[in-house]
Amino acid sequence: MRNKQIRPLSNKTALFAALGLSLFLNAIIFLARIYNGRDITSNPSITITFIENFIIFYMLFLFNFRIIQNEWKLKNKVLVLVIGSLLIAFILSIVLSWAWVKALPNGSNISLKFLTTIVLSISLTATAIVVLLTMLHFVWDQRLQNILNEQALITENIRNRYEALKNQVNPHFLFNSLNTLNGLIGFDDDKAHEYVEKLSFIFRYTMQHNTVLKLEKELNFIRSYIYLMKIRYSDNLQVEINCNEKYNAYYIMPFSLQLLIENAVKHNVISNKYPLIITVDITDHDSIRVRNVIRLKSDVDGDNGKIGLANLSERYQLFFHKKIIITNTSGVFCVEIPLVKELETTKRM
Repeated sequence: MRNKQIRPLSNKTALFAALGLSLFLNAIIFLARIYNGRDITSNPSITITFIENFIIFYMLFLFNFRIIQNEWKLKNKVLVLVIGSLLIAFILSIVLSWAWVKALPNGSNISLKFLTTIVLSISLTATAIVVLLTMLHFVWDQRLQNILNEQALITENIRNRYEALKNQVNPHFLFNSLNTLNGLIGFDDDKAHEYVEKLSFIFRYTMQHNTVLKLEKELNFIRSYIYLMKIRYSDNLQVEINCNEKYNAYYIMPFSLQLLIENAVKHNVISNKYPLIITVDITDHDSIRVRNVIRLKSDVDGDNGKIGLANLSERYQLFFHKKIIITNTSGVFCVEIPLVKELETTKRM
């Protein structure tokens, strides 16, 4: 599922914004001159003022739209917007005001002080208006985008919870689990009792409603899941978990690790000759890594695994704006999932 994107600020938006502002300001000037009893029938200054305002506003909007959509910190954007807009407005005002003075019949009588006042007034006013409108437009777009992202995330989370539950209770999994349990009853009742506890824990976990949770809970779930798998595969399946306890309070999305281990078990050969060894550890850049040597089964379609990884990647990009790293080098398949140290209160669902 792809989340919808708010259409970015474009040249067309800049054009209409500049046109609208110019018309609005010219209407004010027009009404003011009528109110003061001035003759407007043969005065070209209104048209010249409209063209001047339109050019300045259009260039400022183009500049502001380019800067505001860069991947910079907000304070850096604001600084560049203000300084850059002032420079652009000042230079354009000088050039256009000079042309405006030349076009007037009595333009030579206008003093330098008056012209300077006009240039500064236009520069400051245009910069203030355009920067403010750009920031308001950007904040509004971001708010709408966040709403769309949250809606997409809720939908994605519900679908993933359903898929996880469906995968755990599908007939094949249930048949294998009950068949294994039947083999333990009467032969090793203590292990059968423990097996039931682990199985019930897995079912409870799949029905939880957390969008994100702490790594410690995910690891506890994984250990129960691995326990069930090892009952079936014995020592042919080995999962080594090496995670420092200081990362237990970091956040991760539920079923992330389970998906990776499930894919490894599903797609690789597991036998006495070729035991499957899966390593789960923490990297130096605060991510949890799942690795295994690749020995693909010949009768398994790998598309489902790719879809699962694509969904996992999209969930992390959507919720945390972080990417998972997938590598396949030297016969070793590796996936790194970013861990999040601090989580906004609004995301703790």
